[in-house]
Amino acid sequence: MKLNIMAKKIQVGPSFSDYAKKKLDQKLDKFFEDEAEAKITLTEQRGQIVTELTVRAGSMIYRAEQSAVDKNDALDAAIEKIIRKIRRNKTKLGKRIKEGALSADSFADAVEEQTEYNVIRRKQFRLHPMTVDEAILQMNMLGHSFFLFMNAENGSINVVYRREDGDYAVLEPTAE
Repeated sequence: MKLNIMAKKIQVGPSFSDYAKKKLDQKLDKFFEDEAEAKITLTEQRGQIVTELTVRAGSMIYRAEQSAVDKNDALDAAIEKIIRKIRRNKTKLGKRIKEGALSADSFADAVEEQTEYNVIRRKQFRLHPMTVDEAILQMNMLGHSFFLFMNAENGSINVVYRREDGDYAVLEPTAE
C-alpha cells in the first residue's frame, strides 16, 4: 500500500511514518491489493490531533476521521473505523472484489451480517440554477445539512454540504 502523510500545524517525524506504515500493512493489507493508496492528514484542533485517513482502492474511496490527544491513538481509531465500515457493507463491497478494490483472499474474514436499507421516501423537485453562495443560503434556510442544486456558473448538478468542523464543501462531478 502506498502511503502519503500530510501534516498541518504540527510536526510529524519519521517515527510516525514508520508507525503508520506498519499499522496500515498490519491491519488493512488483508483487505486491499498493492495498488491501494492511503493518505493521512494530521491537524491540531483545540488541543487534539485530528487524523483523517483516506484509502483509494480501485474505484472505491474509504474515509475515516478520528481525534485524540496522541496522533498514534487517532490513527489506530481511524483504521478501526475503516475496518468497521468494510465489515458493515461487506455484501455491497463483495461486488467490488471483481474490480480489484478488495482482495478476495481475506474478504471472508471480514464477514458480518448484511444490512438492508429501508428507503421510506422518495422526493422529486425542480432544480433552479444558482450560485454556491445561494445554495448554502437555501440549505441553511431549510435547516438541512446538504443541498442539491444546479450550478449557475457551469450548469452541472452539485451538492453543497456542511462539514463537521462547521465549514462548507461542494461536490462537483467530473468524468474520469
